[in-house]
Amino acid sequence: MKRHQIIKSWMMAILVAAFISACATTQEEIPTDDGATDQSTTDGSATDGGTDSGADATGLDGSDTGDGGVIVDSAPLTVAEMLEQSEGALANRTIYFEFDSAKLTSESIEILESHGDFIAGNGEVSVRLEGHADERGSREYNIALGDRRAQSVRRVLLFQGASSDQVETVSYGEEQPAVSGHDEESWSKNRRVELIYTVN
Repeated sequence: MKRHQIIKSWMMAILVAAFISACATTQEEIPTDDGATDQSTTDGSATDGGTDSGADATGLDGSDTGDGGVIVDSAPLTVAEMLEQSEGALANRTIYFEFDSAKLTSESIEILESHGDFIAGNGEVSVRLEGHADERGSREYNIALGDRRAQSVRRVLLFQGASSDQVETVSYGEEQPAVSGHDEESWSKNRRVELIYTVN
């Protein structure tokens, strides 16, 4: 009988020790479906094991969980602002020509196609095409050559959809050189058509 009571006392001591040991454990790992482990505390609450302070990872608590960039809803540029830009398709407004020629290069045609699309899409815009020539040749010949160059540019703009009311031409011949000089480098800069825009 005494032996039975001793065994019972020892069993009770072991059970109490096991209970105390179980209570001392504050967290255990519980596997989740995606292979990660959630940690469960003895009070029944759960954490994801990270350093999250309780905020939802979707950012619904108002915090920015993106890359830190600020989204700015910018208004589209006005026609005048587009024309003021120093870069882009509309920034190049001078078309150059070979000696005694009114033929456009493929590069010039690409530039003019952008201008034609712009003019066609903006009815309040008009453009004056100023034709020029270098100093070689007679005054009358150079006036006619400057006009042929301006007309070449005009045809491309109209083909792109610009209205004939939006495009006018004028020829200055050799009278308004862009560069003073009597060599090929200077002459090549003077054989040109300039696009002069007006916003009505």
